[in-house]
Amino acid sequence: MEITSIAVIGTGTMGRGIAQVAAQSGFTVVVCDVDQATTVAGLVKIRSSLDRAVERGKLDAETRAAANARLSSAPDPVQAAARADLILEAVPEQLELKQRTLASATAGARPGALVASNTSSLSIAAIAERLPDPARVLGMHFFNPVPAMKLVELVHHAGTAPDALAAARSVVERMGKTAIVVRDAPGFASSRLGIALGMEAIRMLEEEIASAADIDTAMRLGYGHPMGPLELTDLVGLDVRLAIADHLAARLGPRFQPPELLRRKVAAGDLGQKSGRGFYRWQDGKRS
Repeated sequence: MEITSIAVIGTGTMGRGIAQVAAQSGFTVVVCDVDQATTVAGLVKIRSSLDRAVERGKLDAETRAAANARLSSAPDPVQAAARADLILEAVPEQLELKQRTLASATAGARPGALVASNTSSLSIAAIAERLPDPARVLGMHFFNPVPAMKLVELVHHAGTAPDALAAARSVVERMGKTAIVVRDAPGFASSRLGIALGMEAIRMLEEEIASAADIDTAMRLGYGHPMGPLELTDLVGLDVRLAIADHLAARLGPRFQPPELLRRKVAAGDLGQKSGRGFYRWQDGKRS
């Protein structure tokens, strides 16, 4: 099947990034969130991000204009998804919320539409079982920030149709990204490895083995990582990583158990870049 139109449900950081890249790549994109005000605010932020990309020389003005022309919003998930070839949810990492969101969005979807979740760790099979056509359902796990990150994890459950997986791969390739294919399992590949490294880095900080900056420098200069695990946790969100770690600990055992330091920081509202404080202080999106 050929994908030309995409409905992105959720206009948080990930949803906005996915919508932006999709529009830049030639797809018609409709965005939607919990209410009209949130949806409109999300659309404004996408357009502002396109403007900043032009200012930084990452995008030319012609591509920005074409992307803006392809972007629109809808008042609810049903209308957003009605004419979409691909319905992609990017709502918070809660299974019941994702199930409910996609059930609503697919209620009036066209037959054969591809349905994807941007989940980083939740069961695709559990999401698919609540939907009318599980064979068309898979995971499309993008990485933050979406415009810059080249990887997309395609997650298939036992019932995902081969042509659905092939269609998703073609979308990823058209976006200029690289797809890896992963079987539906807790944490998939990237989150499972990333959380293991991130939790150990937090434990090292908790035990005062080294400072956050030195732990991150060790991974950047010693192992060639573009960003250390603590700075990455700040970028992703400490609350997001805590939720994933709790999920993996419940499914895979105590090796993924989150350190108490992480729980204390989340309880205190220190969520990383988005709150201005995590393992580092942040101002205007940059470490201060």
